Amino acid sequence: MIWESPAGSFGARELMSIDSVFKVHPKACLVILSRTLDTIRSYRVLKPILDEGFKVQPVTPDLQFLFKGTPAEAWLNELKKGKKDPGQISLFQNLSNLIRLAVLYKYGGVYLDIDFVVLKPLSLLRNSIGAQSMDAGNKHWTRLNNAVLIFDMNHPLLLRFIDEFVLTFDGNRWGHNGPYLVSRVVKRLGEKPGFNFTILPPIAFYPADWKKIGGLFRKPKTRSESKLVDAKLLQLSGESYGVHLWNKESRRLKIEEGSVMERLISNHCVTCKNLGFISPTKL
Repeated sequence: MIWESPAGSFGARELMSIDSVFKVHPKACLVILSRTLDTIRSYRVLKPILDEGFKVQPVTPDLQFLFKGTPAEAWLNELKKGKKDPGQISLFQNLSNLIRLAVLYKYGGVYLDIDFVVLKPLSLLRNSIGAQSMDAGNKHWTRLNNAVLIFDMNHPLLLRFIDEFVLTFDGNRWGHNGPYLVSRVVKRLGEKPGFNFTILPPIAFYPADWKKIGGLFRKPKTRSESKLVDAKLLQLSGESYGVHLWNKESRRLKIEEGSVMERLISNHCVTCKNLGFISPTKL
C-alpha cells in the first residue's frame, strides 16, 4: 500500500481496508510506503491494528535505492536536475504509480490501493492484474487497472510497465501513467510469449465501477431492493477477491445500515469488532 496524505487524514476508511487484509490473511506482513506515517507520533493511527498483533509497518520510500538498476533510476535523476517536467498533476500521485511497479519488480508480492476491501485470500493468485471494464459483446477487456497488482519478483511485465512510464511520462494527463499505462502495454503485447500473466475479469477486483460505487453504500428501501442487496452479496462472496472503493468518488459517502458495504464490513473485519473503533454506519 501507499499513503501520500498527512497522517491526520488517515482515518476509519483506511483502517477498514487494512483490517480486511488481516481478516483474510492473519499472518500477512503489510508494508505501507509513506513518509507521513513513518514517524513515532503517527504510529498511533495504526495502534488498533498493531495491538491485535498484526504486522503492519510504515516505511519511507528511498526512491534512489528503490529505482536503482531499473530504467526509473535515470528518469528520477532527470527529474531532480529539472530536466523532466513533473506536470500539473500531483507529483506524488504519479510517483506512486512508479513506486508500486518498482517495489513489485524488486521484491514481488501483492500491491493494493488503500481503498480496497479484501474479501478472499489473494495468496492463491500469481502474476495477475485485473480488468476494470469489459466489452459486453465479446467479453474482451477494454481497460485494465493498477489498483491491485500481484506479481513475482523480476517479472518481465513489470519491467515493461516501468519502461513505459519512463518513455511516455506525462504529468498533465490523469491516469496516463497508471491505469492507461498498464492497458497500453498489455494491449501491445497481445499474445506475445514469455510473459505468463493472468487478466482477471472486472468482478474480481472492480465489481462496481466508479460511476456506480455509490449504490453499494445505500441502504435498501424496499423489499425488492433488499433482494438486490442479497444477490449482490452472494455474487461478491462467490466471484470477487475484493472491492475497489474508488475513494475519490466514495470517500464522502456514508455507509448506510443494511447496505452492501455495511454487511461486507461486518463480515470482513477483525479489530473493528473487538475494539469498536469502527462503526460501519459512521464511516
